[in-house]
Amino acid sequence: MAVHAELAAITVDCADPRALADFYRKVTGWEIAQADDDFVQLGQGPIQLAFQRVAGYRGPGWPDTAKHAHLDFTTADLEVTVKELLSAGATLPEFQPGEGQWTVLADPEGHLFCLASV
Repeated sequence: MAVHAELAAITVDCADPRALADFYRKVTGWEIAQADDDFVQLGQGPIQLAFQRVAGYRGPGWPDTAKHAHLDFTTADLEVTVKELLSAGATLPEFQPGEGQWTVLADPEGHLFCLASV
């Protein structure tokens, strides 16, 4: 039996969905599609990025041997984008794998994401 399912959203657990959605709105340029106190969804395209409140949420450590998912983004100007996101609340972890092929950042709640040049 073959199953075909379309990916509709990537949902990120967090402590403050509104604040984290605002951060990723700056990353992507996507607008808020729907929101309530516990859930915020960005984007109108075929895939949305969503944030849901989890009581007592704590972000992952880095580096960490536990398995975690992360988001990858591309940008035309890596240096400028990194500076802008750091000023928007991202942090730059000391450990940077990839020998300069990408930059690992953490969002304001500690979720990791990578930026690479296109």
